Amino acid sequence: MAIQKVLVANRGEIASRIIRTCQARGIKTVSVYSEADQELPFVEQADESVCIGPPPVAKSYLQMDAIIGAAQETGADAIHPGYGLLSENAEFAQKVIDAGLTWIGPAPAVIALMGDKVMARKTMQKAGVPTVPGTDQIQNVEEAIHAAEQIGFPVMIKASAGGGGIGMHVCHTAEELNKIFSSVQTRARSYFGDDTLFMEKWIGKSRHVEVQIIADSQGHVLHLFERECSVQRRNQKVIEESLSPSIRPETRKRLHDAAMRAAQAVQYTGAGTVEFLVGPDDVFYFLEMNTRLQVEHPVTECITGLDLVSLQLDIACGQPLPFKQEEIQSKGHAIEFRIYAEDPIRFMPAPGKITRFRFPDGKGIRVDAGVKEGNTVSPFYDPLIAKCIVSGCNRQEVIEKSKDALQAFEVEGIQTNIPALLRVLEEPQFVKGHYHTQLLDEMRQR
Repeated sequence: MAIQKVLVANRGEIASRIIRTCQARGIKTVSVYSEADQELPFVEQADESVCIGPPPVAKSYLQMDAIIGAAQETGADAIHPGYGLLSENAEFAQKVIDAGLTWIGPAPAVIALMGDKVMARKTMQKAGVPTVPGTDQIQNVEEAIHAAEQIGFPVMIKASAGGGGIGMHVCHTAEELNKIFSSVQTRARSYFGDDTLFMEKWIGKSRHVEVQIIADSQGHVLHLFERECSVQRRNQKVIEESLSPSIRPETRKRLHDAAMRAAQAVQYTGAGTVEFLVGPDDVFYFLEMNTRLQVEHPVTECITGLDLVSLQLDIACGQPLPFKQEEIQSKGHAIEFRIYAEDPIRFMPAPGKITRFRFPDGKGIRVDAGVKEGNTVSPFYDPLIAKCIVSGCNRQEVIEKSKDALQAFEVEGIQTNIPALLRVLEEPQFVKGHYHTQLLDEMRQR
C-alpha cells in the first residue's frame, strides 16, 4: 500500500512541517483551515485547501465529519492529525478508518487506553513500569482529601482525560484542595468533556524527561533517545533539549528500557512519547504516554538524522522499521525554543498583527514557523508562532549559538517570549544542565 494524498488535520507550524515531508516524498497534500487561518502559510503550501468553518476550534478543527468530508471531496487517502486538536481522539481515528482512509497514528484502542490517565497508570503498573504514588478515579472532594492525607501532601490533582498541563493543580493542604477541587473539575469538563480526576504525589525539584519511541506493525519497538523538557510555565513546556544533560548513563538505559516496555505493553505502532518524572535522586516514574508526534520532535530529528513524519508514513503503510536499535546513533546536541506571542513577564497570550517577521538561518539552525509577516495571531488558538531548533557538536556550543539565533529574530507588532528565553540561557542552573520544572517560577520570584 502506498499513500498518494495526505490531508493534514491540523494548523500552523505542524501542518507546514507535515506538508514539507510529504512534498519531499512526492505525496500530494490537502490542508483544512478555519476562516481565521486562511492567510497562514500552511494553507497555500498544500496542493489543495478546504475551509471547514469559523474560527472557534469547536466549529472548525474539531469538526470530525467536516474534516473527513474534505478528505473524501479532495480524494485524499490518508489523514495525519499532527499534535493537539484531534490527534489523540480515538473516536476520530476510528471514523477515519471506517471511512476507508489510512490513519497515520496508533490504533484507536491504544489512543483511548493511554488517553485515560487512570487506566494508563494501571496498564503501566502491570507492565512493571514505575508510576508515581497516587489514586484511581476520585469521585468527590471528601474522597480527594482522604486520599491526599494517605499519600501525603503536597499532591497533584489531575484530569484523567487531560494533557498539555491543562487540568492540573498542586495542593499543599487539605484547605487548598477543598477550595480548588470543583474548579479543577469544571476546567476538566470544559476542555476535555470529562471531569474525572485522579491524584498523584507531587515530587518537588523534579525533572520532566520523555523518551521518543517508534514502533511498526510487525512488533518492533525502538527508542530514539530522550528529551529534557523541564523548562515549563503553567506545566507547559517552553524549552526542550536532547540528550538530557542531567541523566546518568545507568538511569538513561533504564528510562529507555521502561519506555519500550510501556509501548510493548499496549502493542503500540507509530511514533509516540513516554513521559517520566525524574526525582532529585534519579528515581523516575511514568507520567503519561502521548500517542502522537510531539511539538519537540525536531530535537530528536537533529541528533539522529531521522525524519519522524516520514517514518510515520511508512509505518502507516505497513512497512517495517528500516533499522535496528544498535544502528541508531545520537550525534551532538539540540535545543528547541518555543516562540510564543505572549507577554514575556506574565506569560499571557498577546495576539495581534505581525508587522515584521524575520528569523535566522544558517548551519545548525532550523526554524519551523507557522506564520509570516502580515499574519494575525488569533486569540482563538495556541499563540505558538514558531519553533527555533539549534543543533551543534556539544551543549555548550548550542547554548552560545542559541543566543545569537534568538537575538536575530525580528518580530514587530506583537510581544513574544524571546526575552524570557534569553534569560533562561543566562541562568546558571540551566547552563550547568542541572535544572528542574520549577526553574521559571524560581526565576520570576527573584
